[in-house]
Amino acid sequence: MKKIEHIGIAVKNLENSNELFAKLLGTASFKTETVESEGVKTSFFKLGTHKIELLEATNEDSAIAKFIAKKGEGIHHIAFDVDDIEAEVKRLTDEGFVVLNEIPKKGADNKLVVFLHPKTTNGVLIELCQEISLKE
Repeated sequence: MKKIEHIGIAVKNLENSNELFAKLLGTASFKTETVESEGVKTSFFKLGTHKIELLEATNEDSAIAKFIAKKGEGIHHIAFDVDDIEAEVKRLTDEGFVVLNEIPKKGADNKLVVFLHPKTTNGVLIELCQEISLKE
């Protein structure tokens, strides 16, 4: 793993949360996008080489909607940047971690993503991110 890529925060209202985080961080969101397959709308803030991702559910069946219903707004996941997501998935499964999606899927911010089950990571949802190259 190279670095913390971003911290994901589940929010009820993206517009209101964008205003709050812009005030808090002293900078505006640089990117918003919807990931239909995940039922989520995202907004990113840049802090040096790291990012904060705000996530709002776009439907009540999405993972974010279920997270907020169960736990309320707050930190949803920590994402780590990796060079080779498939090799990292193999390494981590060999180490005993449970992977929620062994086949990387397209996520927000031009990334391939895989999630590790929180039951094997001390209750923290971990996301692995690999930049999608132009040839993919």
